[in-house]
Amino acid sequence: MESSKQMTTEQKQTETSTAQSAVLGLQHLLAMYAGAVAVPLLIGTGLNFNTEQMTYLISIDIFMCGVATLLQLTVNKFFGIGLPVVLGCAIQAVAPLIMIGTDKGVGAIYGSIIAAGVFIVLISGVFSKIKVLFPPLVTGTVITVIGLTLIPVAIEKMGGGLASDPTFGSTDNLLLAFTTIALIVIIQVWGRGFIRSISVLVGLAGGTILAAVLGMVNLQPIGEATWFHFPQPFYFGTPTFDVSSILLMIIISIVSMVESTGVYFALGDITGKHVGEQELKKGYRAEGLAVILGGIFNTFPYTGFSQNVGLVQLSGIKTRKPIYFSAFFLIVLGLLPKFGAAAQIIPEPVLGGGMLVMFGMVAVQGMKMLSKVNFDNDKNLLIIAISIGFGLGFNMMPELFAKMPETLTMFTGNGIVMSSITAIVLNFLFNGVKAEDQSVPE
Repeated sequence: MESSKQMTTEQKQTETSTAQSAVLGLQHLLAMYAGAVAVPLLIGTGLNFNTEQMTYLISIDIFMCGVATLLQLTVNKFFGIGLPVVLGCAIQAVAPLIMIGTDKGVGAIYGSIIAAGVFIVLISGVFSKIKVLFPPLVTGTVITVIGLTLIPVAIEKMGGGLASDPTFGSTDNLLLAFTTIALIVIIQVWGRGFIRSISVLVGLAGGTILAAVLGMVNLQPIGEATWFHFPQPFYFGTPTFDVSSILLMIIISIVSMVESTGVYFALGDITGKHVGEQELKKGYRAEGLAVILGGIFNTFPYTGFSQNVGLVQLSGIKTRKPIYFSAFFLIVLGLLPKFGAAAQIIPEPVLGGGMLVMFGMVAVQGMKMLSKVNFDNDKNLLIIAISIGFGLGFNMMPELFAKMPETLTMFTGNGIVMSSITAIVLNFLFNGVKAEDQSVPE
């Protein structure tokens, strides 16, 4: 009965044409593009890579995001969670990888990534068994924090990038950001059918057109990019396997798995699909395989992108078909850097406006999951209050733990990690592994 009900839901959700799915896939690509290229840009800059190395790094990153996403979409006996999830490089890996590259060399970066990928594959079965530690009380709290901690990133982009920039918060920047938001709202309120489902794409396109009229679109990235690029294994040389670097990257991988778990549960909640032990195991394995390939082709660790969760919720299209197009587009753009560079012409304020809406939707999805929690139980209120407080507070003021060991500060400076750990531990202490007292009474 339940399976037939899910089949009916799936059939309803697939009522989009190929062309519509392609446009939705493009919307997903644009939503995650800035976040995807941020990791290679930050790491490459931190390690003083030259222009040629940076071009490779960005191109292979885009290509491997597509490959990693395909691994998750392709459901078989061994891997693939089968949810409309987009994978991208984990931002929490930036600082540790720069540290490894500076101290041990670039080879140690990719040796540690390959080892971490193998570790993820090996522990996927064990890690999937801890699903009992992620009831709606925990996952709802974590997803709310994910959305809320990302909103300041969107606000900064709305101003034009860095707050230290002389043009930050200029009239033109604010006009672009708020025009983008207004277009998304207008399409959501008065749009119908397919047009409504691509409201974010319409907002980004409209904001970019306005930016072009104002002379704020820079076509230089397209002119400088090459026409074709082919992925090369071990482009930066033979990987080296340093024990301390591997341990550090394994810690980061566990953090990414916790974050991905929240994304999987959020998408399961949105699409109405069951996410159990087997689904989680195959999802983690796909992630581990993607990380191994990332190490071989000299890109970085992967995790589920939360901004695309907000897009699934906002568009109302909950099938995998548009995500297959996203993966295909990413692979093509990774092979054709000149075309891939076209996405870079979207001005920062326009991206910021779109991100604000999407990150806000992620937070709302978390709140929706928390609505299933029994708030008459004061323990549940305390768990949520402390977890959100730690998550937002430590993320805003990481200097609080500046005098602590570096291994500890790596965790405390990440609000999502601190919120996850706090919610899991407090829920286990107060409620154990049973959930009778957490859900709203029937």
